[in-house]
Amino acid sequence: MKEKWKVLDSEYVVRRPWLVARRDSVQLPNGVVYPEYYVLEYPAWVNVIAITADGRFVMVEQYRHGLGDVYTELCAGCVEEGEEPIEAARRELSEETGYTGGQWELLTVLCGNPASSNNLTYCYVARGVEHTGPQHLDRTEDIDVRLLTRDQLYAMLERDEMKQALMAAPLWKFFMTEK
Repeated sequence: MKEKWKVLDSEYVVRRPWLVARRDSVQLPNGVVYPEYYVLEYPAWVNVIAITADGRFVMVEQYRHGLGDVYTELCAGCVEEGEEPIEAARRELSEETGYTGGQWELLTVLCGNPASSNNLTYCYVARGVEHTGPQHLDRTEDIDVRLLTRDQLYAMLERDEMKQALMAAPLWKFFMTEK
C-alpha cells in the first residue's frame, strides 16, 4: 500500500472568497522533497439530477466564463459552512430553479482533481420534483431553467455538449444504471 506524503511546511498564497491556494513543501516516501506543491482549497460542492413527475430533467443554462460560452448543466453549488450536503443540494435546486420536493438519493461522490484540489462533490438524484416558486438567484447568477426529456439529455452527452466533468460523470452513471 502506498504511503502518504509528509507535509514539511505549508502556507497560504491566496485567500479570496472563491479562490484559496496553498503551497506545501512535501516529502515523498522515497525521501524526495518537493518544495512547491500547490493545492486549491474549496468547500464541498453538490449537484442534482432533478427529474419531474412526468420524467423531464430540470437543467440550468448559464454562461461559463472560463470557457467563454453558455452551457446547459445540472443544478449545482457550494455547501455552506455547517450545512449538510443534502441540505445544500435541496437549497441550490430551489434557489436556482424554483423546484422542490421529490425523493432524494445520493448517487455518487467525486473529486474534480484529487492531485490538486481538496474537496468532494456530492451528486444527488431527486425524482418527482415540482415547480413550487420563483428562482432566488445570487447577485452574480444569471440562470435560465430548461426542462429536457431523457432522450434530449442523453443526446447532449453523446454529442459531448456537457463540458463540466463533475456533471457528465454522474449523468453517465445515472443513464447506465437506470436503463
